Amino acid sequence: MTQYSIPLEADRVQITDELFGSYLRNVAETIIPYQWDALNDRLPDMEKSHCIDNFRAAAGELACGHQGAIFQDTDLYKWLEAVAFCIQNGSGRQFEAMADEVIELIGRAQCEDGYLNTYITVECPENRWKNLAEGHELYGCGHLIEAAVAYYKATGKRNLLDIACRFADLVDQVFGPGAEQCHGYPGHQEVELALVKLYKVTGEKRYLDLAAYFIRQRGGKPNCLLEEMKGRGGRNVFPEFSEYDDKYAQTHLPPVEQTTAEGHAVRAVYMYSAMADLARETGDEDLRRACETLYQNIVEKRMYITGGIGSSGKLERFTADYDLPGDRMYCESCASVGLMMFAQRMVSLTGEAKYYDTVERALCNTVLAGISKEGNRYFYVNPLEVWPDNCLPSTSLSHVKPVRQPWFACACCPPNIARTLASLAPYIYAADDTFLYVNQPISSRVETRIGACTLRLEQTATYMQNGRITLKAESDGPVTLRVRVPGYMEQPLFTCNGQSVQPAMEKGYAVFEVSGTAEIRIEGRVAARFVAANRRVQALAGRVAVMKGPFVYCLEQTDNGENLPALSVLPAAAIEEQAPEMGLPGRLPTLRMSGRRLTATVADDTALYGAPAFAEEPVTLKAVPYALWCNRTPGEMQVWIRAQA
Repeated sequence: MTQYSIPLEADRVQITDELFGSYLRNVAETIIPYQWDALNDRLPDMEKSHCIDNFRAAAGELACGHQGAIFQDTDLYKWLEAVAFCIQNGSGRQFEAMADEVIELIGRAQCEDGYLNTYITVECPENRWKNLAEGHELYGCGHLIEAAVAYYKATGKRNLLDIACRFADLVDQVFGPGAEQCHGYPGHQEVELALVKLYKVTGEKRYLDLAAYFIRQRGGKPNCLLEEMKGRGGRNVFPEFSEYDDKYAQTHLPPVEQTTAEGHAVRAVYMYSAMADLARETGDEDLRRACETLYQNIVEKRMYITGGIGSSGKLERFTADYDLPGDRMYCESCASVGLMMFAQRMVSLTGEAKYYDTVERALCNTVLAGISKEGNRYFYVNPLEVWPDNCLPSTSLSHVKPVRQPWFACACCPPNIARTLASLAPYIYAADDTFLYVNQPISSRVETRIGACTLRLEQTATYMQNGRITLKAESDGPVTLRVRVPGYMEQPLFTCNGQSVQPAMEKGYAVFEVSGTAEIRIEGRVAARFVAANRRVQALAGRVAVMKGPFVYCLEQTDNGENLPALSVLPAAAIEEQAPEMGLPGRLPTLRMSGRRLTATVADDTALYGAPAFAEEPVTLKAVPYALWCNRTPGEMQVWIRAQA
């Protein structure tokens, strides 16, 4: 099977973008130190992590039991991965000594045979591999491997990589088709995609084979995860697993036979990412077809306008086609990170630029919304409508938070966002022996080899301000650029060195042959626009959203007053672009439009119900990017607005 572009490593790219550059700077300046303090329980008045103490306990250096979630180890692994990417991009060398020290602690916590899980080691060493459905042992192994590969690439140091290889070697001994091996697979998928990464950095094919085994084994009969759950008779680690089913764990069918995105959203897209990796590495056409089918089901029927996935607040899962409520949704930040990972891999698998539309949608909306502009507050859940008064504990909306939180008892999302922002470079550029691929319009500079040629390229993306993307290329020989032209850019015009050109379009890329120096400009209309949902999305009937480029906009109470559902807008109304909101990053314009406010509904305004007596008044609505909501005065927020007939 043809293997397409390989994402560029962070050391070849410098991000200069006003929006994404500000978040990237925050990773090194604020996020990594803040999260390190959180992992060490140094931050006052917030839920404790216990993460570092758990490793000390597993190493025999602290006399205490395990505390926190059973998968708490992975918070440290993702933090280390973010550190590695910052070292690689040149912004995090100051963290290397700190990272080396904690890596030594991880090594001391590792058992002699390579096993590494602080919960099992400290609390119940006799229970290894006995709770695959809930135990997260293989999930932890996966995040360890990802951190180890990233740190090795960034520093050349093998300590963490050797720790990960010892654990992976043990997993390879324990699991497999042999008569004496365990024939199970992960309850929470992650190790599969990590094993592919480990194979690519070590060349050890048994890691690739193990990843393929876990995927092939899943969905077989008997269902090992359901059998485990039955055997425990309801004595679950997670009380909510009393409603555990095979779709939740994506074990209802073998992965190659699955056609709809089911179950826990994060687990699903991590598995699909591994399936795409395996299809690319092995040429498995069945896996490829399954990936394409599952991707289409997500983006055409089960994805929010913001790139969020997982509509159920219960068990964080997919539900049914077109079930996309805006106020009680879940849309975990990690799920959108996983969707970015899956869509990016689909580009490498197929060569089609269209998958980067989804990467961009998730990144520019849900992922950015999951973190404050300062980098020290986080959303785990990402709703499209918030009324703070009804976000009450012990209710069906208890999972929705009206403000970002300093940390979580289950803190998988903050370090996941950190490692994603620190590794934006591979989402912007990719390359092979023939082409440089420009996949995202994010201002940046890149230097790399394309075949025998050295290419330097500077991208200036001001499409949100003036509809323009400029590429200045300098090469010592002929190279080919493939530039994704976003679908939201209407009637794009192309120039090269000031002359109008009409490039060939291949798989969604505009193709430019350059040699020496060249300035390529892509310019089109990027207009603010109203968007409606398919009529089958019952929760959004009669509503519209506002977008400009890939950015979804929202109304906030601080600009539009309380009771946002009382506002309406005419879909044919003009949308006026105005200056960016002071204090928000990225110079993204604010949007204004004429609307109406419902001021009366019943004759007696003190009555809960009464005869209809509707009255409205004209108002001007102000919308800001959803990615930046709740960075000012907290209050109500709403993406979908009632449409006037």
